[in-house]
Amino acid sequence: MFLIFGIDTVRKEIPYDKLIICSKCGRYGRYNVYMLCKCFSLFFIPIIKWDRHYYVESTCCGALYELNQEVGNRLRSGENIEISDRDLIYIGNNNEWTYSKNTYNKRCVNCGYIAQEDFEYCPKCGHKLGD
Repeated sequence: MFLIFGIDTVRKEIPYDKLIICSKCGRYGRYNVYMLCKCFSLFFIPIIKWDRHYYVESTCCGALYELNQEVGNRLRSGENIEISDRDLIYIGNNNEWTYSKNTYNKRCVNCGYIAQEDFEYCPKCGHKLGD
């Protein structure tokens, strides 16, 4: 018997079409909302999803936020709700983070090396990531 299975991080876009005034830069923009989760697949068919996290990226300045779990679940289920500043936890700017292979990685501002999300210091130059 031949089985093909795997575990991967999956990104799913969540529709959110409302105009906002960014709390970081003060300009008009929109929020791009998405969910990252781990997924177990069997024969390339997703079977189980876990470790769901919701993220918001502003289109005006690229500010990245983690979205409250409850609000993310409600948006994913199709509810038409407003995202407020108290639902967001600021992570950083789009210049500090890059999306690669369905997971977020940090870019070192000192040397430009792209490090995995769980690194606190750059493995190439030793500079603290996120500063």
